[in-house]
This record gives sequence, C-alpha cells and structure tokens, in this order.
Amino acid sequence: MNNIIKQNLDYTLFSWAKQGGLNPINASHAKGSYVYDRDGKKYLDFSSQLMNVNIGHGNQRIADAVVKQMQEVSYVFPGMATDVRGKLGKKIAEITPGNLTKTFFTLGGAEAIENAIKLARIYTKRHKIITQYRSYHGATYGAISAGGDPRKFAIDSQAMPNVVHVENPYAYRCPWYSSSIEECGERAFANLERIVKFENPESIAAILLEGESGSSGCIKYPPMYLKKVRDLCDEYGIMMIDDETMSGFGRTGKMFGIDHHNVTPDIMVMAKGLTSGYLPLGAMTVTDTIANYFNDNAMILGLTYSAHPVSCAAALENIKIIEEENLVEKAAKMGKYIEDEVEKLKMKHPSIGDFRNTGLLGCIELVKNRKTKEPTTPWNAKPNEMEATNRMATKIRELGMFTFVRWNYIFIAPPLNVTKEEVDEGLKIISEAILIADEYCK
Repeated sequence: MNNIIKQNLDYTLFSWAKQGGLNPINASHAKGSYVYDRDGKKYLDFSSQLMNVNIGHGNQRIADAVVKQMQEVSYVFPGMATDVRGKLGKKIAEITPGNLTKTFFTLGGAEAIENAIKLARIYTKRHKIITQYRSYHGATYGAISAGGDPRKFAIDSQAMPNVVHVENPYAYRCPWYSSSIEECGERAFANLERIVKFENPESIAAILLEGESGSSGCIKYPPMYLKKVRDLCDEYGIMMIDDETMSGFGRTGKMFGIDHHNVTPDIMVMAKGLTSGYLPLGAMTVTDTIANYFNDNAMILGLTYSAHPVSCAAALENIKIIEEENLVEKAAKMGKYIEDEVEKLKMKHPSIGDFRNTGLLGCIELVKNRKTKEPTTPWNAKPNEMEATNRMATKIRELGMFTFVRWNYIFIAPPLNVTKEEVDEGLKIISEAILIADEYCK
C-alpha cells in the first residue's frame, strides 16, 4: 500500500464511513476542473468536491492573497479590527439582497447555522425552529438536528430540542399527489402554515430553509413558495433564515439561490463558495433591523477564529474572481446547456426519472420504472440495498470522474468555469454509469 494512503488510514478518521476497507483517491494536485492522483490519473471534478470549489482548483490569485495577508497579520482575536475583515463585510453587504447589512464570521456552514439559530432565539426570545425533512444544514449537533438528513439518526436520541420538520414541496414525489410544481407548492405551503399555527406562532423563532436544495436531491422551489414563506414570517414575527452554504456565490446562476425568488431573508448563512474551499470560512449576515437591536443588547456569540484574517483574504479575492470572470453568468449559461444534454440522455436511459437543476446545482434521479417512480436505490438505503449505487460509483471513479453519488441520485455540480468540452466528457461518463441503473428497470 502506498505510504501516504497507509498513514491516512492508520492515523486519521474519514467522514461518513466505516473505516475498514476504505480506498481513498491519493490526491497529488488539482487544477481547473481536475484532481490528479499520485499515479498520474486525473479525475474530472463534476461536483466541485462537495459543491464548494466554485472557481475551480489551483487558482494562484487566492494563494497570493493569502500569502500577502499572512505577511501582514495571520491572526488576531476577534475583538480586534483588521482591514480585510471590514472590506469583506462591506463586499458581502453589497452582493446580498435587500437590507442584509452586517456579518458574523465563522469557520464553516455548520457553525454559521448554529449561530443563526442562537441569534434568532436571542432576538425573538422564542425557541422553536421549523425546517424541512429533506434538508441538510451541517453535522454539528444543532445543525444536524435542524436538518432532516438521516445521517442524524445515529445521534438523534440527544438531538437539539424544539425543531419541527415539515415536508418539502417535492413536485416529482409530491406528498399531496399534485399534478404540477405550482400545485405542489401551494399544498406544501398550506401544510407549513398549518404547522405554524399548530405549534403556536408566538413560540417559533425561525423558519430555516436552504436557498436551493442541495444534497437532499436538488428539490426545486415552486415559483411562489419562498415569497409566501416570507409573508408568513412577517405575519407572525418569525425570522426567515436562508442557508446559502451550497447554493451561494454563483452556484445556481444567481449570486445566491434566494435571488431567483426576489426575497430577502432576515438571516443569510453562507460558506463553501465563499472561499471556494481554499480556506475554511463561514458567515452569518443579518438585516439592519437585527443589527441595530444589538447596538444596545449584547450579542452573546463568539468563536476563537471568527473573522480570521487569512480566511477573509481568501474570501475577498475569491469573490473578486467570481465577479471579474463572470462566473455567475457562466453558471447560468452552462446550466442551460447541461439541461438540454440531459434531456437527450433521457431518450437513451429509461432509468432517468427526473433531472432537477438550477445553474450548476443539479441532480439526476434514477428509477426502476418511470410510471411507478420506484427508486433504483431507496432513500436511506441499507447496505444490502446499495448494489446499483455502489456499482455506479465504482464505474464513475474507474472512468476518471469524482462526483457525489447518493442512493438514486447522481449530482452534476462542476466548477462555475467548467468548459463545454469538460461537460461533454462528464456527461459521457455519467451516461456509461447510468447503463448500470438501466439494468434494474422493470
């Protein structure tokens, strides 16, 4: 066994996996849309790692900005001001919607969610948080309790209390058997409104939603849904928290997923594309109304590495790259191309049940039968039900691609500067993998 892999397996723990039998890619370097292993094999990165390397790999501008910042000041405690902290806060205020004004910096999306929940509870003096079952907000205790992802089952006997879950407006598998995405949205919202009333609106601190659904299957919001949620929050004094961790910074063909709906949340959470993964950083941005409240009331939130200058420098340069290279517009344009190409794949593969995509955040959902919509692999499948998924994941890796494959989902979320040729290469590999799913059709 390669000594690098051996040391990794002997002395480190890997996420979301039993530790025996792992065979990780031995990454050597990365550039653009590709990651290279130490044997010289290259892997087309078709999910931007974990949907976060928005500007692509190996951009020297980030390295230069980080070095420059480290030569000035690498770290000061969060109670000190730095030039880069102020500049990044100002830039975030400029690119976020409406009156989102002030930012508290964390080290990732989960920490930002934790602090958004704390802030909403402190500000409203209420305790309940409403979220969706098909959602993921991070893996720390509060964040994983707030999400509906089944990875929380291992620890949910001690989950954060006062979280109430509702169904998503999941049009392809609408729980209310709707005939259109609009009808599903109306019924999903009516359900949410009923739950709010059942739970006592005066006890609800926040409704927490993803800006655009990610790892739960890229479930698209109906056109009216978020606007109605915003109105509902306003009616009852509930905070609307928008989790843009995965959908932010151009990923959906707008700067933020919520920008497709012309809605301003009370609190916006971001991470991932904030630095394109080059360094850890998260952020929680609030409206001027909330910010002003804390002019006279102590904000009891804090982290040792909040507003870390080096991470802030990476983020500031990353946003400049996104703007200067028109990556938001490129994501929108390439997303349309991918949608057209996947439509062609549907003609070839009877197992493609649905493709949901916004910009470069997309997911192919695979089924055994298009009429019954029986999934190729069931939701939260047991190990003995994962045969098709495991075979597809193995085939994709063999053919030189890295992407997120989960249950009956194959994700398509390459870097925002991906080329047409790279997209064609990736879809060809995915098509070969889906031939495996076709075998299970009946």
